[in-house]
Amino acid sequence: MPKLFPIPENHAQRFSLHNEIHARPPVPLKLPISASHLAITVNEQEKAQERLHLISLCQRFGINPPPIEASHFIASFDTFLFHWEQHGEFSTYCFYVNSVDINQPFAKPALAFAPIDWLDKLTGKTIIAAHAVILPANKQQPGIDKITRYFEGNAAVGAKMTGGDAQAFTDFRIHNDGFSRFIIFDRNLQSQQAGRLLQRLFEIEIYRVMALLAFPIAQELAPKVSQYEQRLSQITTTMAQPDCDDGLLLDQMTRLAAEVESNISHSQFRFGAAEAYYKIVEQRIIDIREDKIQGIQTIGEFLSKRMQPAISSCKSTAKRFRLLSERISNASQLLRTRVDISIEQQNQALLTSMDKRAKIQLRFQETVEGLSIVAITTYIISLLHSSIKAVHTLGFKVFHPDIIAGLAIPFVLIIVAIGVRRLHKVIKKIE
Repeated sequence: MPKLFPIPENHAQRFSLHNEIHARPPVPLKLPISASHLAITVNEQEKAQERLHLISLCQRFGINPPPIEASHFIASFDTFLFHWEQHGEFSTYCFYVNSVDINQPFAKPALAFAPIDWLDKLTGKTIIAAHAVILPANKQQPGIDKITRYFEGNAAVGAKMTGGDAQAFTDFRIHNDGFSRFIIFDRNLQSQQAGRLLQRLFEIEIYRVMALLAFPIAQELAPKVSQYEQRLSQITTTMAQPDCDDGLLLDQMTRLAAEVESNISHSQFRFGAAEAYYKIVEQRIIDIREDKIQGIQTIGEFLSKRMQPAISSCKSTAKRFRLLSERISNASQLLRTRVDISIEQQNQALLTSMDKRAKIQLRFQETVEGLSIVAITTYIISLLHSSIKAVHTLGFKVFHPDIIAGLAIPFVLIIVAIGVRRLHKVIKKIE
């Protein structure tokens, strides 16, 4: 037994990440073989339901079901080999049987061996349904007429693959039974090699359709982004006019920004997924190593000519929305700057007006204080005059009351003024 060396504690995800490279291995196949492949889009609720449905299939045939956290499952049932995988947006179900009619390979596909009642209760929406067969190849190259016969007369595309060990063909059409078709001629395929080739062809079929889910969205949004660009142009043109209403323009800009961001948030995931799926398609085309057959278009050529414009349209629409969002942000910032400057000017004018009012109020207050000093002085002199007049009436006739009152006026006025100023100082200290 090898000696165990002490190492630091394992990261919580060390083993799961280490084993991820071995996840979803290709199924080793015994040839010839017939296969049926289903890709079904599922939401989170349907994912839980399909696991229960998968368990019911295993219980029917006495097979141990996969763990609840498993994302793929391979098992051999009575009459067919079964392969299930769960992905982010979809799940795949693949059925393999070694019963193939060489003359009519698609007459009884592998799906015919699965329980019909179980298939009828699958949850989700079918996005891909395909039949495939791997047949032994003749020494001579099959003619185009013979190949198209397998596809009901439709033009086929295909090539030599995996270094010439196989020839694979399809027409990328949905036939009357609701399934697309792949036919592979085995020249020197090994068991694992056949499983990898079939898996890659199915993945090309799935991911090309998943990538194109964004195309209808791009077609729907293209006219909208043109309208948004026109509205932004009108707003920015109005902004350049000296007598424009900045408040009204800012309201229009805010509503435009909200509409644009709403469309971006609803389409961003789909456009990002389309780009990722298309990269997988391109990689799978590289993986199958196509060698051209004279007179037949390769799968890579066919998909490139037909998918590239759609994917480019999706990328263009997504880019136009990003650039439009940036332009709206820049214009909004400029408009807000203008509004802020206008508010600053209004505030400055208000402060100037308040300053003038304060000065006027101060002067008015000084005038009132002056009048109040005079009034207080008059009141005191009046009291003094009345007091002296009373004394004069009693017989003390040293000075006449009017003379004494008149001489006291400047002294009383000074005393009152000094008292008012001291009172102001006391009030300021309290404040």
